[in-house]
Amino acid sequence: MSDLSHLDDQGRARMVDVSAKADTTRVAVAAGELVTTPEVVALVRADDMPKADVLATARIAGIAAAKRTWELIPLCHQLALSSVKVSFGFTDTSITVEATAKTKGPTGVEMEALTAVAVAGLTLHDMVKAVDPGAVMNGVRLISKDGGKRGHWTREDAPAPEAVASPERSAVVLVSSTGVAAGTREDTTGPVIARWLTERGFAVRGPLVYPDARIAEGLADALTGAPALVLSTGGTGASPTDATPEATLAVLDRELPGVAESIRRRGLEVTPHAVLSRGVAGLVGRTVVVNMPGSPGGVKDGLAALDPIVDHLLAQVSGGGAHE
Repeated sequence: MSDLSHLDDQGRARMVDVSAKADTTRVAVAAGELVTTPEVVALVRADDMPKADVLATARIAGIAAAKRTWELIPLCHQLALSSVKVSFGFTDTSITVEATAKTKGPTGVEMEALTAVAVAGLTLHDMVKAVDPGAVMNGVRLISKDGGKRGHWTREDAPAPEAVASPERSAVVLVSSTGVAAGTREDTTGPVIARWLTERGFAVRGPLVYPDARIAEGLADALTGAPALVLSTGGTGASPTDATPEATLAVLDRELPGVAESIRRRGLEVTPHAVLSRGVAGLVGRTVVVNMPGSPGGVKDGLAALDPIVDHLLAQVSGGGAHE
């Protein structure tokens, strides 16, 4: 019985005392999917359901639920959430839901992420039931978590590409920073990239934060589910611990040297230090991977370089787009 943290030595339910635990940055990602009909999927994608703003309503419901998890799950602690993100994707017969919850504190945010997915999915069900009362919310599960004594954990039965987001518009943000992973530094670049992607219609997973020494593991995590785009930040300089380019080159099938050079040229317009960036870009299958520097300015330059080409690039990689 004692192996279960929410039971005391007599098998009675208890709230775990976390007062002795250190405050660290903690992130959890959860996912699920509403299985429905192709008609419903098409209607939601076109924003043509009888109840309007389906995804916006479900997103707000998921975020609100995450903030009230402590009221819904009896033994959960009340957490000061620093971020909750809910995103959606589509397959032919389902709407996928993914939630990322983040806090800095003595206990994890797994339940907050799971609650966000569950309530967002139930809200979707409520919004579509007039067209498909037989819709089913499936597979609510934890995908990954970071922070605390156990560090990083990723689900072994990783979701298939279609279970995360529409493959043409899914993206992952990866942060290489020992300080951010340890909770001693603020992540000043990952959220910027995530916001940029969201504004351009991507379903975003992350930021996933890994220490420099484990960036190869982080890249493998980011590539789970074969997203359309992986944008990394940090670990591209000349420091002995900077290993992002090497980890990236080890998994690339083809390089896109012009993309990396364009980012460096943008940076050189602002600072000569941009020439020190060793970031690379390329393809892992049909996933585009781009390394960007770890500074806010370097990320700004990188995103400015990507902005005019990213849609055309992804269209070509997926087999479309003009080639002339």
